[in-house]
Amino acid sequence: MKDPELNLNILDLGLVYDISVSGNDVAIDMSLTSPGCPSGPEIMGDAERQLKAIPGIGDVAVNLVWSPPWTPERIEPRVRAYLGF
Repeated sequence: MKDPELNLNILDLGLVYDISVSGNDVAIDMSLTSPGCPSGPEIMGDAERQLKAIPGIGDVAVNLVWSPPWTPERIEPRVRAYLGF
């Protein structure tokens, strides 16, 4: 799953805060780079669609969380260097 503006993986960007699995069901807590992120609905919808496409996955919940707030420090170091942070 990629951020459509940056074309970078949402895991590397530090947007995924938690993944929990219960049986075949998956729940993800994730954030966006800002509350007004114009790509937010697209990113969250893509995450849900891609998880549901995995054979054996049951229910999928993608939860938007704002605590703690996302900061560039959450980005993987190699990606931070690539972005010039």
